[in-house]
Amino acid sequence: MFIEQPPRIYRILFPGAIWRMPSKNKCVYLTFDDGPIPEITPWVLDLLNQYDIKATFFCVGDNVRKHPAIFQLILDQGHHIGNHTFNHLQGIRFQTKKYLDNIKKANEYIHSHLFRPPHGHMRFPQTLFLRKQYKIIMWDVVTRDYSPHMTPNGVFNVVKNYTRNGSIIVFHDSLKAETNMKEALPRSIEWLKQEGYEFKLLD
Repeated sequence: MFIEQPPRIYRILFPGAIWRMPSKNKCVYLTFDDGPIPEITPWVLDLLNQYDIKATFFCVGDNVRKHPAIFQLILDQGHHIGNHTFNHLQGIRFQTKKYLDNIKKANEYIHSHLFRPPHGHMRFPQTLFLRKQYKIIMWDVVTRDYSPHMTPNGVFNVVKNYTRNGSIIVFHDSLKAETNMKEALPRSIEWLKQEGYEFKLLD
């Protein structure tokens, strides 16, 4: 529960961050972290296209630098993008200036007002600085598809058990998540559609 859907006490640590979008209607915000990479991201884009779904991709700047064509494909297909630092840095492990400089470097490639901290970890001063320039987007449901201790069925059950109106759901277009995500993502989309959820974009 603490990881899949962080409790209120944890959310208080990041003032101004967005964890879930207020909504009385059945809608979700599908997001992907850590790409773009050629091994996974095009597959995700093809799947989303099959279901006519738009999502928000929180991209690592260095991956955008290395794979600009895939990044452009995300944009061309009408998805939104966000900054996920240049080197996938955890804020708590770095001094504020170095962390902010890394985010600024990523923004030279990504050009987005949306930001999500890798692993959801930041120092308090980093949060205060970043919220002046970015919408800090956290999550309401993190699937843990990246975990070697999870199974595709476990990832799918996280979506079923924790999704609610306005949930921001996190998958990963990364090699660590490939096995779990490629099975769980289609099942999750099917289930969400059957339950009547509309897919919306973060902006």
